[in-house]
Amino acid sequence: MKAAAFAYARATSVVNALELLAAHGDKAKVLSGGQSLMPAMNLRLLSPDILVDIGGLAELRGIAVRGDVLVVGALTRHVDLLGSPEIALHAPLLRDAVAHVAHPAIRNRGTIGGSVAHADPASELPACVLALNATIVVRGLAGERRIAATEFFKGIYETALSPDELLVAIEVPVAGQGVAFFFQEYARRHGDYAIVGLAACAAVAAGSFTDLRLGFFAVGDRPVLAAAAGKLINASVTPALLAEATAALADELDPQEDQQATAAMRRHLAAVLLRRCAAALLARPELEKGATR
Repeated sequence: MKAAAFAYARATSVVNALELLAAHGDKAKVLSGGQSLMPAMNLRLLSPDILVDIGGLAELRGIAVRGDVLVVGALTRHVDLLGSPEIALHAPLLRDAVAHVAHPAIRNRGTIGGSVAHADPASELPACVLALNATIVVRGLAGERRIAATEFFKGIYETALSPDELLVAIEVPVAGQGVAFFFQEYARRHGDYAIVGLAACAAVAAGSFTDLRLGFFAVGDRPVLAAAAGKLINASVTPALLAEATAALADELDPQEDQQATAAMRRHLAAVLLRRCAAALLARPELEKGATR
C-alpha cells in the first residue's frame, strides 16, 4: 500500500515551519526522521494534505549542558544519543533505551523529537522522558512554552502539542550524586515493539530510595509514571513491601490485549520488571526472586 497524495514543503527555518503549520492546521504533519510517520502514511493510517519537512533545520540538532540542564535538540538522531559523551555522563538512560529502538537503519534516521511527538505508547523514549522528569519545549508563532513530560502525553498518538506548534527541544535535569538508572524491555526479538518495558530513574542513599520514577511503556494508551513507586521511597525495601508495590502497580495499569500478549501477561511482566529494577538499583539480587528469566 502507498500513501495518499500529499503536498510537500521543506521548511527553511523554524519560523518558516511554524508559518506553514499555522497556514494548514491539522491538515499538516511534521516530517523529521520519518521513521514512524511514513509507515503510518503508507498504511493509510494518516493522510495529511501536506508534509512540512524540518529535517534540514540544523538549529534543532545538538546536545548541550546549560547549567544544571541537559538540552537535547528535537532533531537529534537516535544514533547521536548513542554516541554522545554528554548523554553517557548525564542521562545514560537515553543511551540504554535507544539501543533497543528498532535497528541501525532506523536509528540513523529517527529523531528524539519525532519519537516523543509521535507518542507511540510502546515506544521507549516517551517513557524515558517521564522517568527523567524532563521538560518538553514547544514553539509556536506566539512564542515558546515548556510542558512537563507528565502533562505532555494525552493518549495513543496524542500529545499536548497544538497543530500549529513544533517540538523544538527536550530539557533533562543533569543527574546528581547517587542517581542511578534502569532500563529493560520484553520483546519477541531485539528491535521489535516492546511487549512491556520499564525506564527508571532513582536516587539511592544508605541502601534506600530517596526518589524513584518508574516509566512503564506498552501497558496502556500512553507511557505511565507509576504511582506504585511511592511505596518504595524512604522505606526499607523488603520482599513483602515489594509485593505490595507490585500489587499496586497491577491495579493502576490498564494494558491492552493484542496478538503479542494478554492484559494479564503484561501486568505480570511489569511486576517482574519492577522487582528486577529494585534489585538492580539497590544492589540486592534477592529482591528479584520470583522474576521470570
